Amino acid sequence: MLPLAQLRPTGEELREMVRLAWPIVLAQVGVMLLGVVDTAMVGRVGSDAVAAVALGHLYWMNVSVPGMGLLLVLDPVVSQAVGARDARGVARGVQRGVLLAVLVSIPAAIALLPGELFFAALRQPAEITPVAAAYARWTALGMLPFFLFVSLRQSLQAMAHTRAIVISIIVGNALNVVLNWALIYGHLGAPPLGAVGSAISTVIGRWAMFGMLLWFGRAQLWPTLFPWAPESWSLRPLWRMIVVGLPVAFQQWLEVGVFAAGAVAIGWIGVAPLAAHEIAINLAALTFMVPLGVSAAAAAMVGRAIGRGDIAAARRDSVAAIGVGLGFMLVSAVVFLAVPGTLAAIFLEDPETRAIAASLIAIAGVFQVFDGIQAVCAGILRGTADTRIPMLIHLGGFWGIGAPLGLVLAFPGGMGPRGIWYGYLGSLAAVAIAQLMRVRWRLARDVGRLQIDEASELASIE
Repeated sequence: MLPLAQLRPTGEELREMVRLAWPIVLAQVGVMLLGVVDTAMVGRVGSDAVAAVALGHLYWMNVSVPGMGLLLVLDPVVSQAVGARDARGVARGVQRGVLLAVLVSIPAAIALLPGELFFAALRQPAEITPVAAAYARWTALGMLPFFLFVSLRQSLQAMAHTRAIVISIIVGNALNVVLNWALIYGHLGAPPLGAVGSAISTVIGRWAMFGMLLWFGRAQLWPTLFPWAPESWSLRPLWRMIVVGLPVAFQQWLEVGVFAAGAVAIGWIGVAPLAAHEIAINLAALTFMVPLGVSAAAAAMVGRAIGRGDIAAARRDSVAAIGVGLGFMLVSAVVFLAVPGTLAAIFLEDPETRAIAASLIAIAGVFQVFDGIQAVCAGILRGTADTRIPMLIHLGGFWGIGAPLGLVLAFPGGMGPRGIWYGYLGSLAAVAIAQLMRVRWRLARDVGRLQIDEASELASIE
């Protein structure tokens, strides 16, 4: 076991973690706010509209998350190249990230088209599935800019340049509010489109955010994109990036998938529980953006430390990240447990739906502490290019524990939607403990740089 003095971060390292994390957190919260604002504004139309958005967003998340996870391979690739002062490695990483973004956007967009068949197979309420399917089809038009935005955002974060990300997110959210107001309710000469209007608004916002990120980040991004390196087209290193990134993609899907499966099960109970679930999960996801942002900062800092061969700094950065992420989630847990009804009332007017949402928000107050721990640990491990074992941890925790536990409590146990959410709690607790143990094991050893362009130097993860 390493002495405590070797793990305690310095004041400068803590400040750097906060300095890098807060704009990433702001960006993550901004991305999440797009969905939260959609839900809040659609909520004034009615519970059916909220439930339709919930189903449509669920569909979109399950289609998009594998692509997002694959693009997280840019964390170790770019950050370790930055730490090693390898400018060519940075450029090749960014360019291959753009190629991957284009490749994953095509099947993802196609997969969003057969919404009616998807929802019918899942036995979702017939009165909301046509609107949910239309919502999903519109979001297909935003897949390409979304994945391009993710690839460039991860690259900028790895380079510790976040100003352009923050600007694009702020402007994108402001644009989304105006477009929602016009398209959901029928203002500025537009017809009242309800839930579908929020999807159209989101698509326009995603194209705008990608364009703004490319423009405001041009000082850092353009030198990595132009001139385009011929070796960036090489299939062999691109495949190596996919090999490292696929476990992250599957890991991300395993987590989102268990929450999606829970939403499907709640949809079997009724529209009001599904609408309540959508509100509660949006609030939990909003606070989760903070440890998710800290996770991204941890991946960048740990990756840069490994790139320059400083494993001791990587250990201290990891401790700093866990402390910052856990501290915030403890505070938010207190808020969720103290005023769940007040939080539910912000989004819902129907008393029955609001009461169900309040009961779920209280459970979220407990599980998000564990959610914060596992998210930060995943970022730390990603910075070391450790992707396979974390994937297996997610598989066992979410699908071996959480999914069956939630179903048993919800149906034979008679707890309804609360049973599904207690299943979430059990899975997150198991994953958080296992990820902490993996971080301890991984950083107790020397970790070499991941070399994508040299097969003999490709890091192997035990």
